[in-house]
Amino acid sequence: MDQYEDDDESARDRVLSNGQVLAFIATYWLRRRWLFAATVSLILIALGFELLVPRASQGLVDAAVAGPSHSGAAWPAWGFFVAVYVAFAVIRNIAFRFWIPLAAHTMKEMTDEGFQRVQAFSADWHGNNFAGATVRRLSRAMWGYDTVADSLVLWIVPASVILVGLSVQMMLRWPLVGAFSLGMVALYIASNILFSNFYVRKANLRSVAMDSRIGGALADSIASNPTVKGFGAEAREQARIGVVTRDWRAATTITWVRYMNVWLIHDMLLALLQAGLTGLVVWRWTQGQASAGDVAFVITSFLLMSGYLRNIGEEIRMAQRGLADVEDVARYARMRPEVADRPGAGDFCGQRGEIVFEAVTFRYQSAGAPIYDRFSLRIAAGERVALVGPTGSGKSTFVKLIQRLYDLQGGRILIDDVDIATVTQGSLRRGIAVVPQDPALFHRTIAENIAYARPDATAEEVALAARRARAHEFILALPKGYDTLVGERGVKLSGGERQRVAIARAFLADAPILVLDEATSSLDVETEVQVQAATEELMAGRTTIVIAHRLSTIRGADRILVFEAGRVVEEGRHKDLVARGGAYARLHAVTQGA
Repeated sequence: MDQYEDDDESARDRVLSNGQVLAFIATYWLRRRWLFAATVSLILIALGFELLVPRASQGLVDAAVAGPSHSGAAWPAWGFFVAVYVAFAVIRNIAFRFWIPLAAHTMKEMTDEGFQRVQAFSADWHGNNFAGATVRRLSRAMWGYDTVADSLVLWIVPASVILVGLSVQMMLRWPLVGAFSLGMVALYIASNILFSNFYVRKANLRSVAMDSRIGGALADSIASNPTVKGFGAEAREQARIGVVTRDWRAATTITWVRYMNVWLIHDMLLALLQAGLTGLVVWRWTQGQASAGDVAFVITSFLLMSGYLRNIGEEIRMAQRGLADVEDVARYARMRPEVADRPGAGDFCGQRGEIVFEAVTFRYQSAGAPIYDRFSLRIAAGERVALVGPTGSGKSTFVKLIQRLYDLQGGRILIDDVDIATVTQGSLRRGIAVVPQDPALFHRTIAENIAYARPDATAEEVALAARRARAHEFILALPKGYDTLVGERGVKLSGGERQRVAIARAFLADAPILVLDEATSSLDVETEVQVQAATEELMAGRTTIVIAHRLSTIRGADRILVFEAGRVVEEGRHKDLVARGGAYARLHAVTQGA
């Protein structure tokens, strides 16, 4: 698999048809039926006036051919000719005024709901999909809808009405001319649809996929810019991006060349329509069966038809591109989140923080064997528990499961006697404050980052949380204080400053359960002392789970759990475990350099 290609099996295996994507778009139109109905009704009325343009042209030419002596008929014919076009233009403009709010609401809702669905997808899904590519899909779908909707409602459907209407008018007067016109129109539209679906679509989907891959590759490199600079690897990253853009260029060139091939074929069909219509009516005129006005009617009809046919071919191709852009979000709407709230799930209301694992069995999708097999454990309310053990032993999985980032294959997890699978995920996670090893902050102000735990917090509450986290002083020293923007993922702050902002956020959350994921492992000694003092205050009165690699940070834990292969092989206090001479003692000896 390409290194910048998402590992999303559903994206590769569940390509939607154009009809399925259109059905997805139609669900948004049905939310505002009156806006959609008003738009379509007014467009049809405007088209009725446009269909009269050739007839008005015919009347004006016939009146002019009669000569100045019949000027009394010329001015009414001129007035009708002008009135018809003005009515068409004004009514169509009014129709667009109904269409604009419908399009704006739909584009907003499609983006909002697409983002909502993406947020609901599992941690595995997000791990398998580049963030940059996902962002590209969401933003591109909004404009893809705009292209599809405008092409279909404002151009393709009106063009079809005009083309059929003009052909029928000609058929009523000259059956042969009308039949020829209708046949050419049908051939032109059918060939556009067939070429778009079977000749252009596959190449276009490939181009769209390559466009998403560019977004993923750019986001990957730009987000890791400090690492790139640290290794002097700018040229190497440029070469990697060059490979992705080269593949995009190759795929897009094929798509564009195919569009040009189709364009040439349809220009030839238009030339045939022009020659056939004008030839047939001139032949009728030479036979004395058509007037000069009739010739004007046919020529005006052809000018209208050629404009619409040229547009309809381009709009079908535009709609095809737009459908490809919307397809990802339409597919997201059909995907069910791997971890979903149960119907009628209530809010988590736990306050004590007791955690119980009952015969829990859990396996990652990519793993062959379960990491937990009928695993049971109880952590008392208010207890400080440290999890230690080698990488892959199940420590981080333990924390992910109490947050319900994954569903279990067996057993259950209780917090304060409530099965966490029966409450909403959002309320559950608000009851668990996590201070990670490397906190990722938003590119927002420090105050907003701290208040993210409780958006309704006052400025005084935010400042109090910062003081308790030993962060207030360094924040005030910044140029804009609490209004300082921290940069993407908090890159403008040092590691210790980010850590204290994360601790302040946990203070503000005031959750009954606290998770500390090696919160001081990457800090200097002075900063570590400050952070440890803050975390010691934060742990007071809460059930605390500490994931530790540096054993010196967990000497004061009420209980230390030693994990190996998803099992607790030892548990006890620091001194007792060292004296026992088992797995913990070996880990302790390694940290002491013995």
